[in-house]
Amino acid sequence: MKDFWRILKRYVRPYRGYLGGSVVMNILSAVFNVFSFSLLIPILQILFNVNEMQYEFIPWDSAAVGIKDIAINNLYWFVTEAMGKWGAPTVLLALCLSLSLITGIKTACYFGSSAVMVPIRNGIVKDLRCELYGKLLSLPIGYFSQERKGDIMARMSGDVQEVENSVTGALDMLIKNPILILFYIGTLVFISWQLTVFVLLFAPAMMLFMGWLGRKLRRKSAEAQAMWSDTMSQVEETLGGLRVVKAFLAEKKMADRFGAITTGMKRKNNQVATRQAMAHPVSEFLGTLMIAIVLWFGGTLIIGERSVIDAPTFIFYVVILYSVIQPIKDFSKAAYGIPKGLASMDRIDAILNAVNNIPEPETPVRLEGFRNGVEFKGVSFHYEDGREVLRDIDLVIPKGRTVAIVGASGSGKSTMVDLIPRFYDVSAGSITVDGVDVKDLSLRDLRGLIGYVNQDPILFNDTIFNNIAFGVENADRASVEAAARIANAHDFIMEKEEGYDTNIGDRGVKLSGGQRQRISIARAVLKNPPILILDEATASLDTESERSVQDALDKLMSSRTTIAIAHRLSTIKGADEIIVMDEGRIVERGRHDELLALGGYYKKLNDMQSL
Repeated sequence: MKDFWRILKRYVRPYRGYLGGSVVMNILSAVFNVFSFSLLIPILQILFNVNEMQYEFIPWDSAAVGIKDIAINNLYWFVTEAMGKWGAPTVLLALCLSLSLITGIKTACYFGSSAVMVPIRNGIVKDLRCELYGKLLSLPIGYFSQERKGDIMARMSGDVQEVENSVTGALDMLIKNPILILFYIGTLVFISWQLTVFVLLFAPAMMLFMGWLGRKLRRKSAEAQAMWSDTMSQVEETLGGLRVVKAFLAEKKMADRFGAITTGMKRKNNQVATRQAMAHPVSEFLGTLMIAIVLWFGGTLIIGERSVIDAPTFIFYVVILYSVIQPIKDFSKAAYGIPKGLASMDRIDAILNAVNNIPEPETPVRLEGFRNGVEFKGVSFHYEDGREVLRDIDLVIPKGRTVAIVGASGSGKSTMVDLIPRFYDVSAGSITVDGVDVKDLSLRDLRGLIGYVNQDPILFNDTIFNNIAFGVENADRASVEAAARIANAHDFIMEKEEGYDTNIGDRGVKLSGGQRQRISIARAVLKNPPILILDEATASLDTESERSVQDALDKLMSSRTTIAIAHRLSTIKGADEIIVMDEGRIVERGRHDELLALGGYYKKLNDMQSL
């Protein structure tokens, strides 16, 4: 339960006012519940005429007898006096009406205690989702290269939902039940401490048994949630590669693979559900066993010559005892449900506690614009598994120059440019902007200098206007249209029925490849960055689209410092310098004609594309 209270401490703090209201409502509910059941004693006395004794009123401050005996005596005295004055039927009706009234107040308080928990429960889940989403946004790109997207989606959906159902769902029970149990047990002690001591010998054993089953359930729940992540990962892979699946007639193979995963998940879920289903019958059996033993023990007290409790009071005692069993049952359900939520919370915490290895500097250096250039000084980089990608890179990119990077796949081109905005940090050496190490700049200032145009344009399920204005606050229609014109996108946008307000669908599926790329370029134009990174921006386009996009890129590159990763060498012939990479090293550098004259690696690449 320590983990459970740790979660509540983290997320309940903003809702303490609601929590206090729930406590007050539950206390009132418990008080009125006890009072409503206490009316059973005079009602039973009237119905069965079980007590023919004559009673006299005992002052409440009398020291001759205990307060319990005074209360019971004066209750009987009041009832007998009322029966003598108005008759038994009238008194019975008054008692029944009083029972109904008090029960109505009790149920209203019970409803109030549940209603004030709704904002707490929903608020905790909202805060948890926002914290998790914010953490995902703050983590470096390197984290996601090691994690499956489907697994992260499963934690955002299934695990958060399980926390909502199990942990926050149990919060109401864990506030209400201790209050009810405290008041009920206090009433039981007040009625007969001998019976209550006898009863309390059984309750700890029942709670220990439930706790043992709950611990086993948590382990099984963690295994089931892990399989749910595997399922979501395969769904994500299938949707992303559906064309390949169909083209290679692999539907059956994928279905069999999915079936194997879901069969394993079904088996684990069956085990979890079976153990969870035990909660009610086990607690029901233990509760009935306790009632049966109390009936036997209490019956012997009543039958005995020195009875410490009369029959109506004993029936009231049994009713209160039965009432205290329900909160204990709810505790047993919590003992099953909470471990499921804690298993999911462990998986969520794996993301929330992930270390961000791209830290912000404590006292960042401020740059006033971009004045000189970017420089790589002895840069090397390797991934956490030790695989080396870059070695001893020395490169100066002056302001206003266009530098192209070419090489075979896997030579380190994309990794090299990813180091500039600190998507990754260098393993050795340094990268400077205007002479300042990028590690000494705030990420916001650094990335604010850079614009990106990728080979696969990343667009969002939103309007064309919002996709172009993405990342630029308070962009107006005129500036968005101006950016679109520079990107050669305005004409095809206006051909759409809703123009700039056209929704382009998931990842821009309603647009062609060239149109998506020009929207991406327009977004970079609107940001107006001094440093532009082009990652094979025309590699996946047909010839006609490439011409339109290349023209837009030429406009974008003018008067900017541009770093272009190129697949088609024809697109970078006019670059101020071409960097040729092979196996993480710079093997050649120079202008297009100079590199051809060397007759080396670059010429080999050029000849291969000329065939």
